[in-house]
Amino acid sequence: MMDTILNLGLNDQTVKTLEARSNNPRFAYDCYRRFIQMYGNVVLEVPKPDFDDVFDGQKKKAKAKLDTELTAEDLKQVIAGYKKLIEKKTGKPFPQDAMDQLQGARDAVFGSWFNARAIHYRKMNQIPDDLGTAVNVQAMVFGNLGETSATGVGFTRNPATGEKAFYGEFLENAQGEDVVSGVRTPRPFSELLKWNPAVYNQLRENTTMLEKHYRDIQDFEFTVQDGKLYMLQTRNGKRTGPAAVRIAVEMVSEGLISKQEAILRVDPQQLDQLLHPVLDPASKKSLAKLATGLPASPGAAVGTIVFTADDAVEKAKLAPVILVRKETVPDDIHGMEVAKGILTSRGGMTSHAAVVCRGMGTPCVAGAEGITVDEHKKEVGVTAGGKALILKEGDWLSLDGSTGEVFGGKANTLDADPSSGVLKSFMEWADEFRGKFGVRANADIPRDAKAARRFGAEGIGLCRTEHMFFAEDRIPHMQAMILARDEKTRRKALAKLLPMQRRDFAGLFEAMNGFPVVIRTLDPPLHEFLPKREDLMVDNAILPYADIKKKRELAATYQRFGAEVKNLKTVLAGLLKRVEELHEFNPMLGHRGCRLGITYPEITEMQARAVFEAVVQVAKKGVKVIPEVMIPLIGGVKEFENQKKIVVQVAEEVLGKAGRKDLKYLVGTMIEIPRAALTAGDVAKEADFFSFGTNDLTQTTMGLSRDDYTKFQKDYEDRKIFANDPFAVLDQEGVGQLVKMAVERGRKSNPKLEIGICGEHGGEPSSVQFCYRVGMDYVSCSPYRVPIARLAAAQAAISGDKSETQRTA
Repeated sequence: MMDTILNLGLNDQTVKTLEARSNNPRFAYDCYRRFIQMYGNVVLEVPKPDFDDVFDGQKKKAKAKLDTELTAEDLKQVIAGYKKLIEKKTGKPFPQDAMDQLQGARDAVFGSWFNARAIHYRKMNQIPDDLGTAVNVQAMVFGNLGETSATGVGFTRNPATGEKAFYGEFLENAQGEDVVSGVRTPRPFSELLKWNPAVYNQLRENTTMLEKHYRDIQDFEFTVQDGKLYMLQTRNGKRTGPAAVRIAVEMVSEGLISKQEAILRVDPQQLDQLLHPVLDPASKKSLAKLATGLPASPGAAVGTIVFTADDAVEKAKLAPVILVRKETVPDDIHGMEVAKGILTSRGGMTSHAAVVCRGMGTPCVAGAEGITVDEHKKEVGVTAGGKALILKEGDWLSLDGSTGEVFGGKANTLDADPSSGVLKSFMEWADEFRGKFGVRANADIPRDAKAARRFGAEGIGLCRTEHMFFAEDRIPHMQAMILARDEKTRRKALAKLLPMQRRDFAGLFEAMNGFPVVIRTLDPPLHEFLPKREDLMVDNAILPYADIKKKRELAATYQRFGAEVKNLKTVLAGLLKRVEELHEFNPMLGHRGCRLGITYPEITEMQARAVFEAVVQVAKKGVKVIPEVMIPLIGGVKEFENQKKIVVQVAEEVLGKAGRKDLKYLVGTMIEIPRAALTAGDVAKEADFFSFGTNDLTQTTMGLSRDDYTKFQKDYEDRKIFANDPFAVLDQEGVGQLVKMAVERGRKSNPKLEIGICGEHGGEPSSVQFCYRVGMDYVSCSPYRVPIARLAAAQAAISGDKSETQRTA
């Protein structure tokens, strides 16, 4: 990522000495022209294309197709052209003093610590800017001395697959820049054996020794000067996720490293590559890259564009679809379920689309602000290659949810194999070292629960019951309950939802046989289940002017609310009135969570009944059921006591009636607003468990909307105000201190208190390690991130991160 300069010290005099000592004029002047170009570009900041114009002009004049066809005299002309270019661009002649050259090169290489690509690389790999760098000054060896010289780069193992194979490329009569720049096509190592067997054997012997010494895959560079091999550098090689796991496991079997070292060798985030399909790199190259958004949910998705959830359901019956939206809403869940991938132009890493997709294992690119989505015209506007393009419904798109890239056209995908023997062995080792620290999954339906178990989840840490209500057969009853004006009517609607919720819970309990299932009572504000206020205002306004065709369209839209053409005015007016009543200026801090259950206790009662009737039903089948009911958004113990009382009353009634009072259950709460964390000691006296909802806790602690933060996120991160997106990586200095305080105060009041986390941070490695350190019992994350959390926890245990607060037994 940083700059380098070759052939330093050459000038108009020393080039003649090099010519005389090598007896090769072409070689000497080739080195000099390379030096002037690199120095001119890196130190004097003359654009590289300007040098290319001079060089290509001389090739054209000499009628040379290849660089190597230029003679020494041709290269002297190139050098003269380079010197004129530098003097024209800088106002000064090219420096001839070797010490001046050295000082300029040294300062430029130090300065390249702050070039754009180095800054981006550090950000991508979470390397601190203040780490600093060194500059190496090495004697030159020349791979461009003639046909007995060469240069190359290689790896001791295949960095893409992990296969133990000698892997690399070389070029005859070349310098290192030629291999990596793509100016010439390199040759594989298999041809190096034919070109010079002695060099090949010595290189293999050297690099094998280096790998054994460093006990890791080596990325090395070498030069052959007049038949003699020189090793220039070696470093631990970058590798893909599949390669990292395979190399770690095989090095254990080879006796090079221990199991603990193998676990520490793999970046947990790399496991994503083993758990999701990926776009075939070869087919990506053939497609136009349209935009880059946030890599919200990993994996590859290829399909035809649709713009509504309903269209997704219909068209997915015929072909794979990509649901493209400005942003998704809970009503879109049925379309999201069938879509191969989701693309949104708004939203962040914890937006609705991102969270739901990660839970379902569906690839998602969110917040792709380079695209404009017109859901009415059913068009996507993009600018690619300087040209404005319009994509329409039915056009093919390819998404890479691991990188955030969006491609036009139909790419090929490569399936991942999460059950491979190497990965299975590796994860078994991770679980050995992780010990009692648990990893659960956020799952709302049996299908997700089964996927979670497949990935090694030890229970469900969050079941969001509201997601169950958006199904087509349930939303009418939910909406009827919301529109009800009295308790009797509400209970009537809830009675229809009860058997549906019971069936859902039974499916989760069966899938998690013997593992705990945390079920959160209703959390979002009620208006989310009704049509949008703005849409209703528009439809009410246009109704008096609508023709019969438009009225029929409106009647179909609002059919579930009893709308017909003849009663549209009454139905729309009534709906708008109720939505206005439920409208809040800040719904996130409004009438939601436990506040709903306190206002409408019959909602909590119905959900508790569904939970415990499902417990009895599944337990009869011999399945071990461990239910945990979680009350959301409390600010203190009184709110929790109110809701706990309802849950316990229903539980005792249902279990008593079934003669199963032996079945155990827990009632706990989410800690997701600061006051709950501050009063955790009092809450813990009543609660059986805490689960930190760090998505909302981050919002309320930092005063930051996760949906609006994306508008200024880049400014904050570029200015180093935030090192990371606080909704992706837990803010340990701020939010983390509240978490630590709540754990300490909770455990002091209730030593048996079970503590976990169910926000999206539960699958982010550094956040998992923080949870381990503060003494939590488990983390919970989306199913496809479970292996990542398992590995991160194992690494925390191996690294000696001591629990600051004793975990429960």
